[in-house]
Amino acid sequence: MAQSIYITSAEGHSGKSTVALGVLDALSHATPRVGVFRAIARSTVERDYVLEMLLDHDGVDLPYDDCIGVTYDDVRHDPDAALATIVERYKAVQAQCDAVVVVGSDYTDVGSPAELAYNARIAANLGAPVLLVLGGRSAQNQTQPEQLGSSLPRTPAEMGQIADLALAELAHGRAKLFAVVANRADPERADETLDAIRRSIRAHLEGAAPAAPVPASGQHSSVPVWAIPEDRYLVAPSMRGIMRSVDGEMLAGDPDRLTREALAVVVAGMSMVNVLPRLLEGAVVIIPADRSEVLLATLLANASGTFPSISGVVLNGGFELPEPVTRLIDGLGSSVPIITTELGTYETAVRIMGTRGRLAADSQRRYDTALALFEQSVDTDELLVAFGLARATVVTPLMFEFQLIERARAERKRIVLPEGDDDRVLRAAATVLKRGIADLVILGEPFEVRARAIELGIDIQGAEVLSPLDAVHVHKFAEEYARLRAHKGVTVGQAADTVTDVSYFGTMMVHLGLADGMVSGAAHTTAHTIRPAFEIIKTRPGVSVVSSVFLMALADRVLVYGDCAVIPDPTSEQLADIAISSAATAAQFGIDPRVAMLSYSTGESGSGADVEKVRDATALVRSRAPELLVEGPIQYDAAADAAVAAAKMPGSAVAGRATVFVFPDLNTGNNTYKAVQRSAGAVAIGPVLQGLNKPINDLSRGALVDDIVNTIAITAIQAQEAGR
Repeated sequence: MAQSIYITSAEGHSGKSTVALGVLDALSHATPRVGVFRAIARSTVERDYVLEMLLDHDGVDLPYDDCIGVTYDDVRHDPDAALATIVERYKAVQAQCDAVVVVGSDYTDVGSPAELAYNARIAANLGAPVLLVLGGRSAQNQTQPEQLGSSLPRTPAEMGQIADLALAELAHGRAKLFAVVANRADPERADETLDAIRRSIRAHLEGAAPAAPVPASGQHSSVPVWAIPEDRYLVAPSMRGIMRSVDGEMLAGDPDRLTREALAVVVAGMSMVNVLPRLLEGAVVIIPADRSEVLLATLLANASGTFPSISGVVLNGGFELPEPVTRLIDGLGSSVPIITTELGTYETAVRIMGTRGRLAADSQRRYDTALALFEQSVDTDELLVAFGLARATVVTPLMFEFQLIERARAERKRIVLPEGDDDRVLRAAATVLKRGIADLVILGEPFEVRARAIELGIDIQGAEVLSPLDAVHVHKFAEEYARLRAHKGVTVGQAADTVTDVSYFGTMMVHLGLADGMVSGAAHTTAHTIRPAFEIIKTRPGVSVVSSVFLMALADRVLVYGDCAVIPDPTSEQLADIAISSAATAAQFGIDPRVAMLSYSTGESGSGADVEKVRDATALVRSRAPELLVEGPIQYDAAADAAVAAAKMPGSAVAGRATVFVFPDLNTGNNTYKAVQRSAGAVAIGPVLQGLNKPINDLSRGALVDDIVNTIAITAIQAQEAGR
């Protein structure tokens, strides 16, 4: 039976969704089948955005309708019947999963002290221990009226009092306490806050005086307590949320920018020259719709680069813009969202100030920030131990990707990304930086790259942005490239033209130790990406060719396929090189290498030039790397299926158990990996280049953001190994 955890709070707007996402992410890295369940939703008409976000998480495969218990109306009508329905529907989800994250109610419809008591009853009846989320900020008293989402931090004493009240309700409802998270806690008084909460826990569980000293260990027995600090981007509303609050419609701009957070509000109720100096970074600007000169000035200021970058504009009053003005706005090509509303200035401002940030899957910055905050603040290993969840023996694609990220950030490396003009690369860079996977250098004109990141609503401030036309670097790289290619008659002048190409520029950075590895290819061909590496980085000693592998993450294990991207028709010597390099790559990523040299024939059953090539390559592998387990020639089914192996090649240490599959040529390898990827639903990570002195990796031109993140992590791990 699946284990479950019930996440609830003592009040609304505590940030349960951030905690729920973090817990779900941690569980999905430790067990294959994780589910989510929303005990009480607002209605069946409007979809629950928290549940949608959690269901969108990789590795969760459940229909939305199956994951809802009841609505608030159901609870008000008959609480006992609603509880019975919740239990019944939860059990159906539990039967399909190894672990379930249950999210309690939001205190938005009935919000009363009795609501926590009802959540406690639900948790007790589900048999799910409670992770209690305590809000670290007061719902009232905004610290600065123009700053959206900001509020006063609660004192440690106040947090202790809230914990006392909440723990009493949980105890009354017979719910078991699993852990406590103080969310949006004051970072300057985090230790005091944690101590106050721990004293409350001890008072309720052991009957001790709340003022008694905290145990020397700083933790109460088996109940973990963690504090997550506030992040202004998580609490600030998005432009989409603001549009919803003011009952507005989008008039112009890029719809993708509706996910950008509004960090402040500026009411432009004055002349143009007085509005401009009052613009704030990330602000939403409220402009009366009959003040078109202020609107145009604001858009021009945003485009100029000499004023702050705003998040959006709300035109209030319901006045229609004159046709020449709308034509001028269209001609500007501004991506700033412009929203219209019928409301007056005061009502518009009040509604915007009351809009709260929502954690949703469509905002990459919020999503990455929430996960990063949780990972940095909560000991996920302790969470899993307390949850009683042992590490699974199977390895799902999601679990393998997490292992890559964990290994990469254990020893951060510096990776250069030459394609700073590609939005996918910028989005991946933001995720890599926020999750602490690697340090990054992005090639491109700094103003253009950073301006585009702001437009996308992502944060790449932690990256170095370097122009490939930077004179100092070009001169240095040109001299070194000319030296390396002197035997080809390359002059410094010719080299200066060559190294301004982003692939050459990035490769020279790796060669000279200014970066530990390079990832490119989202917008360039494989040849364009790796040709500079052949000329500059060159192959490792003892390796004659550069080849590639794909890490094929199947439902329950990870296999290595090589070569599927570089060498069209390898000789037997090259095939042996590919096998030895592929085995080394497998070992780098925690895969025990058992190498199958693939052919259309198994063992001694066939003959012909193609079979003999594989047979000779297998003999070379055995002579050059006698420690490797290798079998060949062998057919794919005999290599992968134990039953077939028992009939075709009994007693083999590789047959039926192969983890590294070496294809006889590129035609076979490329088609096979794509067939497995599409037909078996495998996640193909790669191509991972191997055999180079330093790591350079190529991306598919159809690469998704997650693919780029994974490749950066792989490159960082390769750089770790190269440095040892």
